[in-house]
This record gives sequence, C-alpha cells and structure tokens, in this order.
Amino acid sequence: MTLKIEELAGEHGTTLKLIGRMRAEHLDELRRQIAASAPSALEMKEVTLVDAEVVRFLGACESEGIHLENCSAYIREWIAMEKESSSKG
Repeated sequence: MTLKIEELAGEHGTTLKLIGRMRAEHLDELRRQIAASAPSALEMKEVTLVDAEVVRFLGACESEGIHLENCSAYIREWIAMEKESSSKG
C-alpha cells in the first residue's frame, strides 16, 4: 500500500489523515495538500513506514506549527534524532 491522504474538517480546523507507507516520492503531493488546506494537524495513526526525508519533512511541519497526532514512538524518536543532529552540524 502506498500513501493515502484524506482531508478531515473539524471544529479546530482541517486535519490531513495519512494512511500507509510514506516515502519521499509522496512529499510533493503532501506539500500541495498542505498548501491547499492549511491543516492544523496531520493524523498519523495509520502510517506504517517512513523514510529519512519524510522524517525531516515531518520535523519541519512541527516547527511550522502543524501538530502530528497519534505519531508512533519510533517516528517521534527519529524526528528528535534528526533535529538534534541538524542542530549540531
């Protein structure tokens, strides 16, 4: 399964629900969707796999104020490691 993106409207703004495997090749489409809907959050409960470029992108999203909802522990740890290594180098 590749990445599926669903737009969910809620009382606190738009959320983009991400489902499946998220790879660098999906980032252009995700960027377009973010630009079009200005989501307040990315729902990540059903994200099963990511690559390094996606992790850096997700870290940037957080820095820009987009909340990562239900993000798995391994992705959170990887984002933290990427942020730490980029601040050192």
